[in-house]
Amino acid sequence: MDLPRTSANGTGPGKTAHDSIAAILKVIREGERFLVCSHSRPDGDAVGSMLAMGMLIEKMGKRADLVSADRVQAVYRTLPRAEDIRTAMRVHGPYDAAILLECDGLERTRLQGLEKFSLINIDHHATGLEFADINWIDHQAACVGEMVYRLFLAAGIEVTPEVATCIYTTVLTDTGGFIYGGTRASTFSLARDLTLAGADPIRIAQQVYFSTSIAKLLLLGSALRNLHREGRLAWLWITHDDMVRSCAVEEDCEGIANYALSIADVEAAVFMRELPESRIRVSLRSKGRINVAAIAERLDGGGHENASGCTLAGPLDRARTQILGELRTALAGVATKPG
Repeated sequence: MDLPRTSANGTGPGKTAHDSIAAILKVIREGERFLVCSHSRPDGDAVGSMLAMGMLIEKMGKRADLVSADRVQAVYRTLPRAEDIRTAMRVHGPYDAAILLECDGLERTRLQGLEKFSLINIDHHATGLEFADINWIDHQAACVGEMVYRLFLAAGIEVTPEVATCIYTTVLTDTGGFIYGGTRASTFSLARDLTLAGADPIRIAQQVYFSTSIAKLLLLGSALRNLHREGRLAWLWITHDDMVRSCAVEEDCEGIANYALSIADVEAAVFMRELPESRIRVSLRSKGRINVAAIAERLDGGGHENASGCTLAGPLDRARTQILGELRTALAGVATKPG
């Protein structure tokens, strides 16, 4: 299906968010089969949004194929219909369109074969880019799940308890439990609406935050042994050997950066993980005064203003020097500004 190019960020000139919502729903109504995917190593927003988008498409009488380059993390496998997300490295179709959720380009998915399809891009990241035929980027949205919820409302389709559970998970995880800078009064209104629609906030929070594996706790111990602080900056890291000794997997690294950020008076934190191929995966966190998304983008990464990431060339000492230099410069830039 050939799509007319449409762009909107909901706040700037040109097309409005309403126009992009209408364009997306029009494509779904006129098509039959759609691909839904998100970035590699999918987090709570990616998984919950994919599942909710798939349910929206099916409720509109169409077919949705949900595909990820990486498997769903264990903590999200209890979400309704999580088994619908298929793991693959290449997609074939045919599809009327591929819907990409919170990606700044095709390469972020790590999926091969996307370039031959018409593309719909739905994103809320500060580093979002207009690369698709239809682009809906809303920096004010707390998560992409919020944007999918707006599609449900615009289409007049019921938000079932299953849908509400998936979208509530996107809100909870992408706001860091309602503590990141993107949390607004409207975020709590959305959480209320989803609760009324059947999401169980207590059960979802317990699944997300109280289902930690022993391997992750052992890995956290290794990271905390490498914890350092320098004024308003804190950092910690793990080696590949730490991963092996802990019997940890990639998803066990989620959230470790927040332990460094939780230190009183620390403004920015970084967690570094050594990969087997001599690269270093970097997770950046901020309490609000430092825009870590801008730092990550300069290093070919991306994300939120308060939570972003990138991958650097190793060895670990070199990457640590590089990223700490970026953060020290950023902190110096706000040193004289009021808090």
